[in-house]
Amino acid sequence: MNHEVPVTLGVRKGFRGCSVDLRACTRCGLPETYETIEFDAHGVCNICNSHSSRRSKIDWASKEAEFVSLLDEHRGRQAYDAIVPFSGGKDSTFTLYHLVTKYKLKPLVVQFDHGFMRPKLRENNERTFRRLGVEVHTFRPNWKLVRRVMLESLIRRGDFCWHCHTGIFAYPMWVALKEQVPLVIWGEPSTEYTAYFGEGEESVDEERFNRFTNLGITAEDMATMIEADFDLDERDMKPFTYPPRDLLRDLECRSVCLGSYIPWDTTSQSQLIQRELGWETDHVEGMPPDLYGFEKIECWMQGVRDYVKFLKRGYSRVSQMAALDVRNGRMTSSDAYALVAAHDGRKPPSLPIFLEYVGLTEEEFNSIVAMNVVSPHEPDFGSIAFAEPMPDMDAWIRDSSPL
Repeated sequence: MNHEVPVTLGVRKGFRGCSVDLRACTRCGLPETYETIEFDAHGVCNICNSHSSRRSKIDWASKEAEFVSLLDEHRGRQAYDAIVPFSGGKDSTFTLYHLVTKYKLKPLVVQFDHGFMRPKLRENNERTFRRLGVEVHTFRPNWKLVRRVMLESLIRRGDFCWHCHTGIFAYPMWVALKEQVPLVIWGEPSTEYTAYFGEGEESVDEERFNRFTNLGITAEDMATMIEADFDLDERDMKPFTYPPRDLLRDLECRSVCLGSYIPWDTTSQSQLIQRELGWETDHVEGMPPDLYGFEKIECWMQGVRDYVKFLKRGYSRVSQMAALDVRNGRMTSSDAYALVAAHDGRKPPSLPIFLEYVGLTEEEFNSIVAMNVVSPHEPDFGSIAFAEPMPDMDAWIRDSSPL
């Protein structure tokens, strides 16, 4: 298959593992199967247009002043000025650093440990917490339940990360209620990558949670789906349940993204936390480490997640990051296309570990994913070779016990 950069952009040629060509943005190269994508008369996608608008039309000085006013309303009122959800990745680390060093907040850091944190991430977390001098609340859900709902959400939605999506966004809200801290500050807004929201402030609330975070499956739904073959204690489902609206209203809770108030630049922010906190990059399956060693280092199942996306939609995280670099002027469209052609469509060596967790063969896995493919993409399962294994894979936990 010819992987030469085409003379005319706007068509994404069938890379390895893809049997059809896809229409693509003439600027960033994202394909027509990308979430929320639409093209204008010039073939430019709505995500590129939104990005340009955010950079040129928003008065960022006024937005930051608005943010400072919000912080002043909450500073010193409770035991903590704000709840800061924290994964340990580049965005939450920058958010925590920025809030503590620039705005002098006293936060409670809330970390939802999904069960797959890599060794380098844990080292980064420890270094960050010590250097910033913050108090940390960490929660890890029931591992047996996590394995079971991973399988269920894969079967139902072609996405095994339901427990992570819901837990990350619901659990900190429960902590906010328990601690009576009405301000929750997240980091990167979804508008950096998708068009679920417009150009205004993006609230991380129940509407967003139900619109796309929980994949259309509530915790109550999930409990019903698995109870027939799983010894379920329904109390274990609470961390994945969004708190009742009336409780959050009584608290006068505000849940906002820092990136709604300051310009967001993943690359420069990653460089800053490396410089100021000693935060270290890592290898991620399918990603060129020299360019994107800062991206999604949190989870040893990230390679499988990106692989599922590739099988379903014909692109993976390299496409997404290259598109962001094109929008930010760090890469040409042609260079992005060549990078994607070189790296997309590799099978992650972590796939066998994942299959052990959920009790599937690769053939069964492929059959499930095939039912969730987004047209007109057609994956070619038989042509996909393994990528290079990660250096820390020997330290990853294996579990093939019965579900």
